[in-house]
Amino acid sequence: MTIQVSRLNLWIDPVFDEMLGQATGVDLSVVNVQDPDDTNWAMLADTDIYHVSAAKDEVPLRWQVTSELLARCPRIKVVSSTGSGYDTIDVDACTRAGVLVVNQAGGNANSVAEHTIGLLLGVCRRIVESDHLIKTATGIVREDLMGRELAGQVIGIVGIGHAGTRVAQLAKAFGMSVLAYDPYVEGSAIRERGANPVTLDELLAQSDVVTLHCPRNAETMKMFSTAQFQKMKPRAVFISTARGGIHDEAALYEALASGHLGGAGLDVWAVEPPPHDHPLLGLPNVVSTYHTAGVTREARRNIARISAEQILQISAGARPPRMINPQVWPTVAHHFSPGTVGMDTTRA
Repeated sequence: MTIQVSRLNLWIDPVFDEMLGQATGVDLSVVNVQDPDDTNWAMLADTDIYHVSAAKDEVPLRWQVTSELLARCPRIKVVSSTGSGYDTIDVDACTRAGVLVVNQAGGNANSVAEHTIGLLLGVCRRIVESDHLIKTATGIVREDLMGRELAGQVIGIVGIGHAGTRVAQLAKAFGMSVLAYDPYVEGSAIRERGANPVTLDELLAQSDVVTLHCPRNAETMKMFSTAQFQKMKPRAVFISTARGGIHDEAALYEALASGHLGGAGLDVWAVEPPPHDHPLLGLPNVVSTYHTAGVTREARRNIARISAEQILQISAGARPPRMINPQVWPTVAHHFSPGTVGMDTTRA
């Protein structure tokens, strides 16, 4: 039995294609989104495992994993996200259809954590403001750009998974105190990951910096709106490298423009990229990036590698390590034959 894997022709580190190309019992097809739809539907109809970008604004809606796509492609048994997020995948629809969803959690955690600290430094030390003014203004007094040290501040982490845990480690290296809120992690485990467990309200009230590292789902959509921003300490800093939609952008703008919050570092947006006239982009105390927290050479290669490894595990009938809806695995496992897929060591 040959397992058919398909992916879209979006950029991916070459190691993904190399690893699948060297495996016996696996055939990889690349769906060109510019090709006629009929051609692409025919390819997906023959697909067992669909590897799809996690970024919703990169994938045309018709190629995102919806109930409609699954109905047209009943052979698909596994959907694999290219990242830790899975915004392009309707997990509930997959579960109803008996389709397993896997992600690549942890594959870019180090890059996301470093970017989080970079945004925080950019805001607190006013690096972007200074860079702009030194190129465009005269007569600037250095004290006009006075920033704040990270040492001694309290950082509150919302979601202490792979990236959140790494942020806790880096924050401690800067001399920060670390709090964390995560309803899915026991308090003892939060302490083991380097943070003191608190409720969300306690985190908001006590933190000088609040940083988001939770997935975007029905529970977290608009999790941060006017009420949450108002509960944050005056002049606190808000950071998000999670997903657009978890924070209400209009409410954040009001909290910043009113002076209640001291600044924000944003890597994620409701629409990506945001329009140039987006109100948040006009604030000098907002440091913005292009959803690039996890986009480093190292992270992209690691994501591609662990994606290929997990697909090969599934194809060989082995239980994968990063399942979003594990309850469907027993059914899906019957579709794959243990031991029939492996690396072809005879190839160069």
